[in-house]
Amino acid sequence: MDRRPVYYAVRMGVCVAVYVASWVLFALVGDSWLQLLVAALLAVVFSQFGFLAHDLGHRQVFRTRPPSDLAGLLFGNLAVGLGWGWWNSKHNRHHANPNHEDHDPDVSPAVIVFSADQVARSRGLPRLVARHQAFWFLPLLTLEAWHLHVASVKALLKPGARRRWQELGLLAAHFAAYFGAVFAVLPPGKALAFLAVHQGLFGLYLGCTFAPNHKGMPVLTKEDKLDFLRKQVLTSRNVRGGPVRDVLLGQLNYQIEHHLFPNMPAPNLRRAQPIVEDYCAEIGVSYLQTGLFASYRQALGHLHEVGASLR
Repeated sequence: MDRRPVYYAVRMGVCVAVYVASWVLFALVGDSWLQLLVAALLAVVFSQFGFLAHDLGHRQVFRTRPPSDLAGLLFGNLAVGLGWGWWNSKHNRHHANPNHEDHDPDVSPAVIVFSADQVARSRGLPRLVARHQAFWFLPLLTLEAWHLHVASVKALLKPGARRRWQELGLLAAHFAAYFGAVFAVLPPGKALAFLAVHQGLFGLYLGCTFAPNHKGMPVLTKEDKLDFLRKQVLTSRNVRGGPVRDVLLGQLNYQIEHHLFPNMPAPNLRRAQPIVEDYCAEIGVSYLQTGLFASYRQALGHLHEVGASLR
């Protein structure tokens, strides 16, 4: 549970350096279709900033709230245009009740449905999509970044929103600089293509990082009465991998350990993994760890099975 200040200082420094270098590269490439490759690079960089904002939200970096909040606002709102305060609140509700269809906002049937009960209650777009939602899942993820941007602003416009003007100001600064740079350097057609590729891949990357963690795992209802350990372990899935995969997935591939110890610094999760796995075996609790592509098969297979009644 010890903090890792050197690790996070290096990680933040590298991310900021690559972020700045990417925008310098954008300026140097200028009016060219090669900017679509820069857009793909920036999608990866934005996602890595999102992983840092996630760790800051769980106070994995700093023990106290003020520096965590300040860094979270800079990495979330200012750097990538996501409302850090709103997202952090939503994410904490997810941690409190993972995969619970009444309490987890991540399994709210806004478009995708996650259980037979949700299918039965679905109407409109969710019901239409549910028939073949396994097919639509990845294409829909290309809209996830836009959804997060819009949801951030909507949440901050609601009465009583915490730090409303600070967060809105940082979001306004981000989008003024972002759209200003893109349309200043590129003609309208290329600018729109850049935005589509960048935001589409940003959303796809984030979605493909989070999807293996819980999709396809048991969906809980009010009838399920589980203790903390079982509630977290039985609804989560780990993804095996080495150092490269850990970096690409923001070390969220140790999802079980992360849910049991949300403020454990990310680089320590791999150390906790064998301890947790052995303990679950000792007390007879199912512990699921699989490969990356197998996790996608399980998640998409579950979504396909859920929509079977509508086909």
